[in-house]
Amino acid sequence: MKVVRPKKFLGQHFLKNLEIAKKIADTIDCYPDLPILEVGPGMGMLTQFLIKKDRPLNVVELDFESVAYLHEAFPTLSEHIIEKDFLKMDLDSLFSGAPFVLIGNYPYNISSQIFFKMLDYKNIIPCCTGMIQKEVAERIASKPGNKAYGILSILIQAWYDVEYLFTVDSIEFNPPPKVQSAVIRMTRNKKKKMECDEKLFKQVVKTTFNQRRKTLRNSIKPILGSECPLTKNELFNKRPEQLSVNDFIALTNDVAFFLAQTNDHQ
Repeated sequence: MKVVRPKKFLGQHFLKNLEIAKKIADTIDCYPDLPILEVGPGMGMLTQFLIKKDRPLNVVELDFESVAYLHEAFPTLSEHIIEKDFLKMDLDSLFSGAPFVLIGNYPYNISSQIFFKMLDYKNIIPCCTGMIQKEVAERIASKPGNKAYGILSILIQAWYDVEYLFTVDSIEFNPPPKVQSAVIRMTRNKKKKMECDEKLFKQVVKTTFNQRRKTLRNSIKPILGSECPLTKNELFNKRPEQLSVNDFIALTNDVAFFLAQTNDHQ
């Protein structure tokens, strides 16, 4: 079989270590009965272990060379190799709309976009695991008060419990990336719906973190204006990185109440 050449524009770095690949594949064993969707299988380093789990498995791969390799290496999987861009897929059509686990050695250049898509389908993805850039993994798993804590941390932790599982050195890849990698697992929490307006919640989080060095009193002005009486609250002396998910939910409800009152008086 023709070995696939890693392509820089696709962010491809192929894992070489079989032991680590098996360890990553086993991170989904906490949901032993659900189908599996693997993103970016490349030459099937994870696939070879996932296929042994004896449950429905689909793999989605954009690189035509990798797709050709997978068809040759895993002929029994041929009908389940999807040559598409994961970010453009309708995930409800997979597995007849049933819940599934998401796994992959994710391309570093689009890992955040992959997780935002996961959030769009959170009701059918109870578990997402895989390998990403170490800095991004630390950001997702970070707690309030930490410099790594930010937009991605809050939006994911609102719906998922995050575990930073282990670090993978760059020498385990071909070609070696310039950064270290890490494996994380995100497991859906019990929240059925947000206790606030979800669209406004995202706006509040993104707006305040766009000026993360400033206190909330200043960073939230694009939403509330400069004369809002709400900002006299002690909470607004804090910076966004000091607020928990629940703090942001409470803040969003206060903002919603103020905006509703303002609109009523206009």
